Amino acid sequence: MADPLLRIAGARAGYDGARPGWDRPVITDFDLAIGSGELVTLLGANGSGKSCVLLAAAGLLRLTGGRIELEGADLTRASAADRARAGISLVPEGRRLFAGMTVRENLRLAAASVGRRESEGTEVVLDLFPHLTGLLDKVSGSLSGGEQQMCAIGRGLMARPKLLMVDELSLGLAPAMVDRLVDAMKRIHAELGITVLFVEQAADLAIDVSERVVVLSLGRKVFDGSADEATGSRDLIERAYLGLPI
Repeated sequence: MADPLLRIAGARAGYDGARPGWDRPVITDFDLAIGSGELVTLLGANGSGKSCVLLAAAGLLRLTGGRIELEGADLTRASAADRARAGISLVPEGRRLFAGMTVRENLRLAAASVGRRESEGTEVVLDLFPHLTGLLDKVSGSLSGGEQQMCAIGRGLMARPKLLMVDELSLGLAPAMVDRLVDAMKRIHAELGITVLFVEQAADLAIDVSERVVVLSLGRKVFDGSADEATGSRDLIERAYLGLPI
């Protein structure tokens, strides 16, 4: 890929002993290039390094080796705030909303953090998620899991990002809500022209939604291809999920 939107080259990162046993790198010599306008899914079992990739790209985990670029600009040492202003937006696993603040306040804060106008961003979010219209003045901690995920994705869009990263899109949600969120992701990609990278554990969902699928196993990239190619490589994907040699 000649001029990718996001380039991660030779990345090495981990959690620096934040929990017992987390003193080793999670990803090592990891490479990933995402072109502008792509919709890409990172697949893999728990502990394979998917979230680590997103956190490192967003600047929430420090690289101990390698390089991260956005549109050719080196962001390796940039802060998370500077990366957000540059166009990288992360919807973290577990949503991580400000539970004591309303939906409106969560959206407003996200816009203010990158100097964007609140009104324009909110209009886009409510067009994608009209269900949130009646919840704007509800405390976000009182919402259902699916409603919180809508709010979290909306918050990520308030910065008008070039790259939207969503960690565990479907985790813990009912199938009907997952379908609504998947439709929203497709619209974000197709109508808003935003490049999307999301982490998913449900292989069928990832392959159905994505243009491209990247599979991780024990911090290594073991597959990178189109959705059609992923369909033909189910044995490899299953082995990655089971932690078997690949």
